[in-house]
Amino acid sequence: MLSAARIAAEAALAKKAEDVVILDVRGLTSYADYFVLATGTSDRQVMAIADSIQEEMRKAGHRELGIEGYELGEWVLLDFGDVVAHVFDEETRRLYDIEGLWAEAPRISME
Repeated sequence: MLSAARIAAEAALAKKAEDVVILDVRGLTSYADYFVLATGTSDRQVMAIADSIQEEMRKAGHRELGIEGYELGEWVLLDFGDVVAHVFDEETRRLYDIEGLWAEAPRISME
């Protein structure tokens, strides 16, 4: 599923997302293998990044199981089963510190 995580990360980068990281959470949680984290500089960019991830994952045959937070554009969570993408605005990413919460997860940088 790393290939699916890379598709999501590349889709985020295509919309100029910042600080794109893949966290390998295999063995650390039962509900996903990878988290993809990305930051947008405005609510509109956060939504555009989320749209890009959804579109590219669908093209690759991965359907989302759920989407949360899209309307606010602060933190959009896209659940594709083994891959969960988190798209944040800058303040929300700092506040929730997903990287800190999953500090033991290996990181795969995309930039």
